Amino acid sequence: MQTAAQLVLLFVVLSDFAVLGTSRLSICIRAIAIQGLLLGTLPLLLASEISPHVIVLGLGTVIVKALVLPQFLTWAIREASVRREIEPIVGYSASLALGAIALAFAFAIAARLPSLEVREALLVPVSLATVMVGLIVLTTRRKAITQVAGYLVLENGIYLFGLTQAEAVPFLLELGVLLDVFVGVFIMGIVVFHINREFDSLDSAHLTALQD
Repeated sequence: MQTAAQLVLLFVVLSDFAVLGTSRLSICIRAIAIQGLLLGTLPLLLASEISPHVIVLGLGTVIVKALVLPQFLTWAIREASVRREIEPIVGYSASLALGAIALAFAFAIAARLPSLEVREALLVPVSLATVMVGLIVLTTRRKAITQVAGYLVLENGIYLFGLTQAEAVPFLLELGVLLDVFVGVFIMGIVVFHINREFDSLDSAHLTALQD
């Protein structure tokens, strides 16, 4: 189980870099869907014993993060007729370099954190790296849909860190986190279509010009 968890976390990191390194929104969404599927398997791999709580958490994560939200984003790019992030604030090669720096920084921070009782040592650094990658995407992309993707990656990192205390966190709180993500993306989706209707563009810089 430990080897399988390490492999899943490795693929989570690769999906982070896939989001950072592509201009195609469809590939970005697929990477997020794959990441959601990977995150859904982790509770089962990390749990000391398989319980109904762990199974429901894993299934709920897969349904929301790997199916519902990616489908919503796919529908958004189809309706908005946008396919690529053409002019990011930071280029893709530089973004990948920032991602590599973030990964190294995450391992350095994790080594200095107070000891956490986790079944997999890679969980904390990978969660921190995923949060930082989400922040990079949020701050270096212009398209509102890409920024929604960055928000999802960031939240996935928070979810990963939460798995360090999965057995102690109440089940309702975990459902609340998933609901917050869904509501947040739904609201950002409304903003995306409002920008597109008003300006024929999904550049988030136009947010300052929106009026009631």
